This record gives sequence, structure tokens and C-alpha cells, in this order.
Amino acid sequence: MLTTNKLLRQVRQEWTGFRRPGRLSAMAVAALVVIALGLLPAFGNHTSCDGPCPAEPTGPDGSHVNDQFSFLHRDLDENGSITVRMTSLTGTITYPPPDHDRIVPGLVPWAKAGIIVKDGLRRGSSYAALMLTGSHGVRMQYDYRHDIAGSRGGVSARSPRWLRLTRSGDSVTGYESADGRRWTKVGTAQLSGLPRTVQVGLFATSPGDLTLRPVGLGGATEQVRFTQAGGSFDNVVLSDVPSSAEGWRSDTVGEMNRTDWEKYHKASGAVVDGGTITVTGTGDIGPGGTEGGDRPVERTLGGLAPGLLIVLVVAVRFAQSGSRRDPARGTPVTRRGLAAKAAVVGTVTFVTGLLAVGIVIPIGTAILREYGTTVIAVSALTGVRMVVGTAAVLALSAVLALALGALLRRIWLAVLAAVLAIVVPYVVTSVPLLTDGLSQWLLRVTPAAGFATQQTLVEYPQVTAHFVPSTGYFPLPWWAGIAVSCAYVVVFLGLALSSLPRSDGRAGQPGRWR
Repeated sequence: MLTTNKLLRQVRQEWTGFRRPGRLSAMAVAALVVIALGLLPAFGNHTSCDGPCPAEPTGPDGSHVNDQFSFLHRDLDENGSITVRMTSLTGTITYPPPDHDRIVPGLVPWAKAGIIVKDGLRRGSSYAALMLTGSHGVRMQYDYRHDIAGSRGGVSARSPRWLRLTRSGDSVTGYESADGRRWTKVGTAQLSGLPRTVQVGLFATSPGDLTLRPVGLGGATEQVRFTQAGGSFDNVVLSDVPSSAEGWRSDTVGEMNRTDWEKYHKASGAVVDGGTITVTGTGDIGPGGTEGGDRPVERTLGGLAPGLLIVLVVAVRFAQSGSRRDPARGTPVTRRGLAAKAAVVGTVTFVTGLLAVGIVIPIGTAILREYGTTVIAVSALTGVRMVVGTAAVLALSAVLALALGALLRRIWLAVLAAVLAIVVPYVVTSVPLLTDGLSQWLLRVTPAAGFATQQTLVEYPQVTAHFVPSTGYFPLPWWAGIAVSCAYVVVFLGLALSSLPRSDGRAGQPGRWR
């Protein structure tokens, strides 16, 4: 109890010393920098639309999704099935400017065509689909985030694939067969809240392929190539009854046939030729990402790096400063004193970060949306994790800088070490400057790993994207990143504490800081 009381008195003493106008002003400036540099780009980010900008689709769970495909469909009651034989899956790829009119045959890995049960034609509505893909064989996917693997291999006229979806209330089960007689179950989807009548039919879509253009010191920027896929079907059977042409409707979910690139391809849609149906489409059905200019919430934190730099300087200078009760500049710092300083600088930085990040994220997001920019929505729990986690990492960074200051005993050297260890890795990995491997390595082994707490994007294997730090994907989960930052603080603060005397009377005067 006596030791605790002494530590609390020391904390109060260090807090008194920290409240000097210069330090509090610096922390206020750091918060303002985070807010200002986060909001100013948002005001300048305008998206022009002919009339109100269309709302981006959200899935059944409220998350941002992609939902664009060609659809030949008809009604299906709450108990029924669709069976088809698929005889081909082909596609084309259009190379970007200056060779945008160069079209080559080919399929991207996640081009897909097959059968689908969907709650109407609204983008983002619940669905279950069974499909052939460009390189991943048979897949059953539902409600945008779920993906179940079936058999491998492709499809051709000599080696057709039979597909079947069976609906029973809210349950949809997918089956595949090589001959139409022996069936293998692929998976079952539970689609809560399906209406009595849904839409069922044939679909095709193909996501844009990525071209990586080298920049910087080995980094790469993305360039999207327009693609299109088409599937051919016959032997269409609905609920064990061969289907006629009557009652079928051809639609597109999402916009198609309107871009300059699409004029070089065949029109998306369905074509019936005798007993064969060919459905051609472009787009994707799956989780949303940053394609098309969509921005993750963390892009409002553009002012975090300069704000962090100010915090690190304050923490280093505070490492051996004297309090108002003992203002002598040569007074040695004791273990209890450094522990108290760590508590003070960590708490102040956490509160400062909490206020700054808690202001810039919601206001910046609202401004971006007001000016027509699509911001990828996140859940309330994820938003809280971003704000609290980022503030915690800022606090950990300040305590680490304090420990470096106590160890190195030179202000310029300690600031340089803190900047190189924390700020530089965070900044250079946020842009496509370094190679992907080096960027990911830096965010695994440096204290900047803790900033993974900002990440809101999720890496899905069924999505074509460049999953690297410069596009918002950290190599570690948020909790692992914070664990790395905590480990650095524990090690260096422990070294700093062990190098200091227990009390003023057990050590001589240290050298003056320069």
C-alpha cells in the first residue's frame, strides 16, 4: 500500500509537470492536425453524378457488396428446384488504354456462370448460387460472403456439368453431377426471411481483372481490365418439369451495356437458340471492396502520421524533464519517476487520440458521403474498435518514445529512433512505394504493426483484389498488431527502468540532454 501511495503521488507530481502550457499546447496541436488533415481532403473530394448519386448496394447484413450480373429468370415458389446442364464457359478480356480495343479470349479466375435463387432483382438482396468459375471449379456461394467449394475442373461440350438448386422454405441446397443421374451435394444455405415467391434462373458475370503497374521502389498500382463471361445451358428443368420459353424474363442486376469498354463486346444478356441458352454478363456477386473509387473509413486518418510525430517529440522531451516541485534540469529520473511519466504520457495521448480520431472519422465520413463519395460502411462495433484501438496504439507509441528517450538520453537521437521505428514504416507502407513483401514485413515486425487496428477491409479469397498495405490490407489481424506494439513497449520500457536507480540517492547526476 505504501508503494502504491508513493507511485500515485509521483504520478500526480509528473502530471503537474506535464501540464506546462507548451506540452498541453503541443498535444492540442497534434489533435488539430489529425482532424484538419483528415477533413480537408474530404471537402475537396467531389463526385459528379447526373442527379443524385445512386446508393451502393448493401447485403442482408448491412455490409457493402457487389451485385451485378445478367439474369434470365422466372418465379419459384417456396418449395421447388431448378436443374440445368452447362456445356461451356467462355469469356473475353479487354486490355486498358492505350490498347483498350485489344480483346483477347480468356476467363479471369472468378468469372462465373450458373444457376441462382434470389430474393427479387434488388441489388444486395439475399441469394444462393451454384456455378462454374474460371479457375476454381464448381462453387456454391450465398449472401455475398459465403463460399463453398465443389469439384475441381472446367466445363466443355464433351465434359458438361449438371447443376441443381433445391429450395425448401428458407433453405437452398446445391448439387452437382457429371451425368445428370448421380448427384453430389455441394452445400446448403439458410437464407432467413425469403418471401414465398423468389426469382430463379441462369446467370453470368465476370469481375474486372487487375494489371499491376510498377511504381516507386518496387511498389505497384492497380489498373482494372474489363472482362466478360458467358455460359451455355440446356436441359433446363424446373421442379422436375422441363421448362418452356414462356414465363422467362431477361434482366440485368446493376447497370450494363453503358460503358465505352462494353461497346467492344457482345451485349450482356440472354440469347435463346433452339434448346440452348447463352447468358453473357460482366460484374461480380460478392463482398464489396475499394474498386470503383469506394473508400474505406480509415482513409479519413490522413493526418495521423504528422500528429503522431508531434506526440513522439513531446514524449521524448518529457522523459527526463523535471516537475514543478523539482525543476532542476539535472535531477536524475528514478524507476518510479519513469513509470509515473509513462502513465501520464500514455493516458494523455490516449485521451487526445480518442478525441481526435473520434471526431475525424464520423465527420470525415459524413462529408465524403455528402459530396457523393461511397464510403464502405462498417458496423458500430468495428467503428468503436477503430477509434479506441487507434488511440491505444498512439498511447503505446508515446510510451515507447518515452522509453527510448530514457535509454538514449539525447533528444535528437531518441526522436530519430522513434520516428524510424514507428512513423516511417507506417507512412511508407500506406503508399505503393516498396515491394509488397517488404511492406508486409515492416507491418509485422515494427511497432507500426499496431496500426492494423484501423483496418476495416476484409480479405476474401473469392474476390479479385490487390491485398497489400497500400490498399488498406494489413498483414496481421488488429489484435496481433497491437500485441506487437505492446511487446516493444514492454521490452524497451523494461530496459529503461532497469537502467535507472530506484531512488535519487542511489545514483549520480546524469548528463544534460542536448
